[in-house]
Amino acid sequence: MSMHLQRDLESLEQNLLNQSSVVEQMVFRACQSLRELRVDIVQEVLASEETVNYREVEIEEECLKILALHQPVAVDLRRVATVLKINGDLERIADLAVNIGERTHSLSLYPDFQMPANLDKMAESAISMVRDALDSFVRLDVELARDVCARDDVVDELNRQVISDVQALIETNSSDIEPAFHFYSASRHVERIADHATNIAEDVIYLVDGDIARHRHDGIPY
Repeated sequence: MSMHLQRDLESLEQNLLNQSSVVEQMVFRACQSLRELRVDIVQEVLASEETVNYREVEIEEECLKILALHQPVAVDLRRVATVLKINGDLERIADLAVNIGERTHSLSLYPDFQMPANLDKMAESAISMVRDALDSFVRLDVELARDVCARDDVVDELNRQVISDVQALIETNSSDIEPAFHFYSASRHVERIADHATNIAEDVIYLVDGDIARHRHDGIPY
């Protein structure tokens, strides 16, 4: 690998990590806004989205520039391809954080609504998955990436419990249908964040092993 390519790849990956820090904070603050019904925090999340969108385009342009100028092969080509894919997942995670903020706006109109349990636990799990997926990328740690993939099942189970709790709540009090729908939507957004963290982890497996881990069926190991 040439020194110029090495330098450009290192700069590219640092920009991606800077992006991931902003996105992770967006998810944390969006979930906090929902838990505390704080609309003021939502404005912070919305402001961060503009930064994420701008940086996403910058990172993609950097990737294309590296491909055009250096024509990388083998593992270097996989590194650029992986950054491109992770970049897209991070932007979608940021969008989901904004969606959670929108649910905060809606639920703030129902301050007496008693939110079912487990959403906080889901959010903590999803945020930790995003963080660990990016750590696995930095460290090229396939085992950590596989652990992130496995933890998606935990978030899915928590989401199922939330759905069950919401259904029971509606059956008990039909006047809670609208806030319950907003709460369910927020839960779904958190579950999707975990899915994107899984995508990132699978991309790390591809980067290190050259093995495409997507669409594996139950019982087939990563």
